[in-house]
Amino acid sequence: MKRCAVYTRKSTEEGLEQDFNSLHAQREACEAFIKSQRHEGWKLMSAKFDDGGFSGGAMKRPALEELLEAIEQGKVDIIVVYKVDRLTRSLADFVKIVELLDGKGVSFVSVTQQFNTTSSMGRLTLNVLLSFAQFEREVTAERIRDKIAASKKKGIWMGGPLPLGYDVEDRKLVINKTEAKTVRRLFQMYVNLGTVHRVKEEADRLGIITKRRTQKNDKQTGGKPFSRGNLYQLLSNPLYVGLIPHKGETYPGQHKAIIDQKTWNVVQSMFARNASNRIHSTNTRGPFLLTGKVFDEAGQLLYQHQAHKQEKRYCYYVSRHMMYSAGSDNDGWRLPAKTLEDAVTEPICELLQDQSRLIDVFELHNHGAADIDKLENMATSLPDEINFGAPDVRRHILQAIIQRIDLTRDRVSITLDKVEFSKTLGLLVPTNKIPITIAIPIRLRRRGIERKLIIEGPDASGVFLDRNLCRLIAQARHWFSLLATGKVSSVREISKLDSVNENEITRSLPLAFLAPKIVEDILDGRQTETLTAYRLKRLSSLPLDWQKQAKLLENLT
Repeated sequence: MKRCAVYTRKSTEEGLEQDFNSLHAQREACEAFIKSQRHEGWKLMSAKFDDGGFSGGAMKRPALEELLEAIEQGKVDIIVVYKVDRLTRSLADFVKIVELLDGKGVSFVSVTQQFNTTSSMGRLTLNVLLSFAQFEREVTAERIRDKIAASKKKGIWMGGPLPLGYDVEDRKLVINKTEAKTVRRLFQMYVNLGTVHRVKEEADRLGIITKRRTQKNDKQTGGKPFSRGNLYQLLSNPLYVGLIPHKGETYPGQHKAIIDQKTWNVVQSMFARNASNRIHSTNTRGPFLLTGKVFDEAGQLLYQHQAHKQEKRYCYYVSRHMMYSAGSDNDGWRLPAKTLEDAVTEPICELLQDQSRLIDVFELHNHGAADIDKLENMATSLPDEINFGAPDVRRHILQAIIQRIDLTRDRVSITLDKVEFSKTLGLLVPTNKIPITIAIPIRLRRRGIERKLIIEGPDASGVFLDRNLCRLIAQARHWFSLLATGKVSSVREISKLDSVNENEITRSLPLAFLAPKIVEDILDGRQTETLTAYRLKRLSSLPLDWQKQAKLLENLT
């Protein structure tokens, strides 16, 4: 006897209240097919597996989960569906399901397409059909994106996290008067205080918190003190002046403004003025970030120095005796400011992305979930502030957490003040106050009167095994393996299993599909000079084509 389970699915809830709906029609066809195979020993199971109102693009479906559990327990011999895409529209999910079926010796039959997975031809046909299903899904997604773009151009709010100051009624933004007062207050505080850092301090003192939101699963979010990143986002959000943003453009919205145009213009002008320190520079994004922190091998402080040529400003960290002369090749340091600052900020940002290492460094193993959540929130937003914040904010953070930076001919050693670092992350000061040290192997090249610093390795062979890169790729492959083998069914499960932020996992998973040559180069320590774990993880999109991947990484700057 072969036990047959019928699985049905409908993407929307529309029509499910009817006496005879799409799920009934699918089930009726499947049951009739099973009856036609009675001579083969097929028998319908009494258990029903019906998912109404669930997309085929996700595995998180109650009835599907019950079915997979029944398969795990050996209660099912054959799955019968009306069409393949009723089971899933995702190739990746389909691979996981087929592997599970193979492992349990379960067959898969589609009533309308007349094949099953017990034959090689059936497998080939399934893959082709799923490819078309995924193509159809992508085309649908494209149509939806076009519709969203057209709606936003008409000033219609198309959803997303509700900004502080607004509620939703009939799919439209309406002003929440209490929250709107807070928004106006924050804008006025920025006008009065001049920097986001000072606004945050004042907001914390006054107990101002972010918007409280209730998600579909009744989980509560928000209601926490503003981070500087939150404040930057709020103060630059054109929604507050009655505009709808979309892909770098803004359109007149159908909602009412909270901030008047005059205040908005003043705040945006102040933002621009605070960022204007970058002038027309070729190698710096703002004022010197590491003033008073950089020392040479003799323990002598390097000074900031600027040179102007054809209306461009060139910024350097320079040995004192070289400030007014080029000097010889071996008698001092002259490093482009941006080069050194990038070399220092990247490993700090990588540390902030490594949650398990942060827990070790700040001794949080025995702390509660609240402390871990606080660390996760700050560690997620701080790299963006360090890399993309206003110059005074970037400088303030780095000046606080860095004790000193020591340069030698083959190494940059960064010493971080653990006490100040913990305060910046909003944590209690750890009992072990020994500074954190990060060492970066380098080599130097002469370029005119300046030195070019290359994050590569202590020898000239170009070989530098970056353990962070190796660990990142190994982690991505491990997480993909968990999904592919069905040991977990979602990113959320991995997050709980490994205590890692879901966004971190989502950013890392595509790296499981890196070209073998790229992976080989990384494991051999022969990756491109500019490739680091932080940069690789922050790529907006990684092409599947291996040649395009190689070209993208070669052009990484």
